[in-house]
Amino acid sequence: MFMKIHIIRNNQRFGPYDEQTLLSYVNQGLILKQDKAIADGDSLEQTVGFYLKRANLQCHVSNKGNVMSQLAAIGSELIFPKAKLFSKQFLSDQRFLILALVGLLPMIIMNIPLGGFFLFYEVSLYFSIIWGLFFYACFKTNQVRLNTTLYVFFLTQLCVFVVWDIVGLPKVNLFYAFTETAFPFNILGYVFGVGLTEEFGKMIPLLIILRKAKEPLIPQTMVFYGLMSGIAFGVFEGVQYQMTVNAEQAYDVSFFLNIARLTSLPFLHACWCGIAGYFLSFAQLYPKYRRGLYVLAITIPAIVHGLYDSLANYWLVSLVMVFFGLMLLTVYLKQSVDYQSKLRQ
Repeated sequence: MFMKIHIIRNNQRFGPYDEQTLLSYVNQGLILKQDKAIADGDSLEQTVGFYLKRANLQCHVSNKGNVMSQLAAIGSELIFPKAKLFSKQFLSDQRFLILALVGLLPMIIMNIPLGGFFLFYEVSLYFSIIWGLFFYACFKTNQVRLNTTLYVFFLTQLCVFVVWDIVGLPKVNLFYAFTETAFPFNILGYVFGVGLTEEFGKMIPLLIILRKAKEPLIPQTMVFYGLMSGIAFGVFEGVQYQMTVNAEQAYDVSFFLNIARLTSLPFLHACWCGIAGYFLSFAQLYPKYRRGLYVLAITIPAIVHGLYDSLANYWLVSLVMVFFGLMLLTVYLKQSVDYQSKLRQ
């Protein structure tokens, strides 16, 4: 007795066919052994190959001609699509450009005769580009502009350089002294010293672009720019670690710390500054609440940042703080409509 078997493709059923008909179609290359199938009376989907094997039927797909005739049938345009390779449309393919940038940039860096600070900066810049592309894919909006993104990225590094190396703000902030104390007193130093100072430095470019904006910038747009500012700060801090703390370690430890910090620091600072960008956007959209929103923009990232730093020796607890910061950013974005409804009142 022949079974009635249906072929399933793209959620559509075809057939029914008996086993011999299926074997014929497989041998002709019209259907595949891996195609989903289900027989009348069965409750679970199987494959065509499953039913053929159960019927003790062996399939064999014959080759259509020799290798040369098969290549000729495929055609030169499929093998070497010169028309598309050299078209302008191909060069505007975003996926191609991203792959080329991520894949070729290390090869370019290896052949640039630079050392010391500039070498570390090149490597840090590479990791920041990867994070930037990732955040762009996750948080892009129609308002995001490449020139503004680059402006925020490099302005953040300039601001941090001025604030740290020229003005010496960390030395002025007396709370930094508490970072040398034991837990829990070091929280004071890391929240009111490190946290407030670093988050303020990252906020400066965001405040500037808000002031220059020619349209209201929605929360997700400002979150993206906040992420870019955080990445830029992570690059600055990563280079500092590579040239000081990491350089004092053994080769294997130094190598690991360089990779770990170049990948983690931009991410951490990006998440914290993304929260700042979120509240800064609302301060622009609802100026009658701007004082409170400015306070939230600086204090929430500073607290999360400071708690992470003060608990850094307890790696599992600090990991929870990172996760908590990421959760905050995600939840804020999801409930931005609720925030807007509340602030319109």
